[in-house]
Amino acid sequence: MVDELTPETYAAAFEDVKRHVHSARLRLQRQTNTELLQLWWHIGNTLRARQAEEAWGSNVLSRLAADLRAEFPSMKGFSPANMRYMRRFSDAWPDPSAIRQRPVGELPWGHVIELLDKLDDQTLRDWYAAKDVHHGWSRSVLAHQITTRLHERESAAPTNFSRTLQRPDADQAQEITKDPYALQFLAVDSDISERNLEEQMVNRILETMRELGPGFAFVGRQVHFEIEGDDFYVDLLFFHVEQLRYVVIELKTTKFDPRDAGQIGFYVSVVEDRLRIPGKHQPTVGILLVASKNDTVVRYALASATNPVAVSRYELTEDAQRALPDESIITRAFTDELVRDTRDSRA
Repeated sequence: MVDELTPETYAAAFEDVKRHVHSARLRLQRQTNTELLQLWWHIGNTLRARQAEEAWGSNVLSRLAADLRAEFPSMKGFSPANMRYMRRFSDAWPDPSAIRQRPVGELPWGHVIELLDKLDDQTLRDWYAAKDVHHGWSRSVLAHQITTRLHERESAAPTNFSRTLQRPDADQAQEITKDPYALQFLAVDSDISERNLEEQMVNRILETMRELGPGFAFVGRQVHFEIEGDDFYVDLLFFHVEQLRYVVIELKTTKFDPRDAGQIGFYVSVVEDRLRIPGKHQPTVGILLVASKNDTVVRYALASATNPVAVSRYELTEDAQRALPDESIITRAFTDELVRDTRDSRA
């Protein structure tokens, strides 16, 4: 039999088969993961019930773990520490139907452990579980989002989107903002220049995009626009592939100044005019990242801005933040210095 398949026909057939294989493997993995979570829940529930009835200490748990490993040598997970997590798992989600009906039932076991270790509030556990499933976070990303308290920062930046964008576009644009942005991973101190901060963010672009949120694609740094002989440079330019919009990000290492709103508004206008494709792209928005801000001043500045702009604070290294003295220490030091000056003047 003569093989008359063209390379294009074969490639298309191969891609079709490959897609079905990937899809089937993903379904099997999800089914296996759900079954495993149900098993861990039932073991944890048994431990919880037994410990409520009898004085089961760590020795009994260690013996049970050893016996299970001997009985099922090919299975992993029967350590005393992991079985304690199983018990906590059944405590946190006491209804077994939650494993199939709630987002937690779609998470890998390691992600469940992160939820148990880092959160005590059950509502927050469910909130982060739902976000994890929706965005497909890795375990490290989940840990980062919990540690930096995403639930308090998400969609929290002051903006003028409700006035400059139509709904529901305004609400969608608000969703991609945070306040503050956690940039501790940059490992820089508070004296860094704006240009160096941009460079660090590009050098750590994966972490930067993780903090910006899902959907951001990096376009460029110091993106050049020539306007009738004058040169202008956008600090950082991104494209949000889910919302189909350009996002201009400008960095300031100083406190917010009302003039900053005018500058980023200008860049938003340029990108809107030069890059956006009407009918295919949503309106361009700008996010101004500043070292600190007075929210009342920001509100007044954005009230007169004609382009959609958000203003957020960013946080750098934890070490740099810890290095800042407490307000009471500053006050005490100032008072002591004032007392010394008074004594010296009287001497």
